Amino acid sequence: MTALLRYQTALLLRSQRWLPPVLLYGIFLVVGVRAGEPILDSLGYTAAALLPVTAWLVRICVTQEPAAARAVTAAARGTARVHLAALLAAVVVAAVLGTVATLVVTVISEPKSADHTVEVSPLSAGTAGLLAAMVCLLLGAAVGALCGRPLLRGRGWSVTMTVLLALLALVTSGSPAKYAVTGLVTGSRTGTVELPGAALAGAVLVAAVAAAVACGLATRRG
Repeated sequence: MTALLRYQTALLLRSQRWLPPVLLYGIFLVVGVRAGEPILDSLGYTAAALLPVTAWLVRICVTQEPAAARAVTAAARGTARVHLAALLAAVVVAAVLGTVATLVVTVISEPKSADHTVEVSPLSAGTAGLLAAMVCLLLGAAVGALCGRPLLRGRGWSVTMTVLLALLALVTSGSPAKYAVTGLVTGSRTGTVELPGAALAGAVLVAAVAAAVACGLATRRG
């Protein structure tokens, strides 16, 4: 898996197809986050924006390998493992992106509540923000896995469903991503930091199921 992960990550980085989603994430942050704003609100926005970006990166990774090359790697390592490596490559890149963004936002934001009256620990806030980002990352990975090859091959349907499910993952009650982001925004009102442990566990479960479904179908459909 290590060799496959390196291979898939190298394909992504060399193709430069990662530029549009990364630039989109940067635009999200430039528009939505400003220096000196309450830290928890800014971290909530940073985490939420990572969800659709991760879904986009996953869609890129599962379709980036030429058919001939995919047939060779699948024959050598197994279709399911190759597909899982593609999913993991997107997750790794998104994780690096989300971690850097969270650190930068933590540093430039004001460590106070939304009304600027209660002090907030930057370390606690940053930890909660990083966990929330990982929750959104995992939900985004699940969306990308379910809306890309091999489940949806048509580009139009794939893009449409990716946008729709990413939106639903952020606004639907019971979604781990909504729970994690809402926890940050709500905590900002009182200056209370709550770690989204339950949301992270739920996101891990959802991502694992989505990956298992995608890899299982990849083995059958190729």
